[in-house]
Amino acid sequence: MLKIAICDDEINILNKTKAIVEDYLQSKAQIHTYLSGEELIKDYINFDIVFLDIDMKGINGIETAKRIREKDKLVKIIYVTNYTDYTSSAFSVHAFGYIVKPVCEKDIHHQLDEALSYMNEEISEILEFNTTEGIVRIDIKDIYYFEYKLRKVIMKAKDYSYIIKEKISDIGSKMEKYGFVMPHKSFSINLYNVKSVKGYDIHMMDGSIIPLSQKKSTQFRQSLNIYLSNKIERNRRG
Repeated sequence: MLKIAICDDEINILNKTKAIVEDYLQSKAQIHTYLSGEELIKDYINFDIVFLDIDMKGINGIETAKRIREKDKLVKIIYVTNYTDYTSSAFSVHAFGYIVKPVCEKDIHHQLDEALSYMNEEISEILEFNTTEGIVRIDIKDIYYFEYKLRKVIMKAKDYSYIIKEKISDIGSKMEKYGFVMPHKSFSINLYNVKSVKGYDIHMMDGSIIPLSQKKSTQFRQSLNIYLSNKIERNRRG
């Protein structure tokens, strides 16, 4: 499920932007709203997309984005502004797009389409992991799942298994934006490599069977359905 933040100190614009995003994405996104850059920075999680006002009281949008970039290099930052002369300053934080106020449905839909298109392309990118054997670079599609077992986190990949030097909860949060979901407290699995779900068993492409906790069953199935429907739509467009 997508995680989207909207940050604007004008409550009417904040609410309008949220309503447009909600209507467009339906139940495919968790939307968090903030009235200041300070609030966003304090409560920041690994968002997929951030709609960020530039001209705010306190910390402005440029400084807010710089602090976000210290934590997250991948989030798509879309500036919402009254002005058109902030472009050069925004280069330093690699802004994804711009919307000039007053916000309208057409502009927000366009930016969402662009961001989602880029995110789909990034699914095949290479990530680095700190393992007991050193730094390992691996294609996301080659990862089946992460498992917490015997006080270790194991990354099961296409050709090998690695022991990762991170907590399973941290990995679960970090990998959400790449299509990974935690169906059980001890697992984070790649939806790309799910073969089928039978009862409370998740069958992976490598033959592994991952347990699906009853508590997380509904949320997991919803996430899988959204992922598959998006995949079908991408293939249709392609």
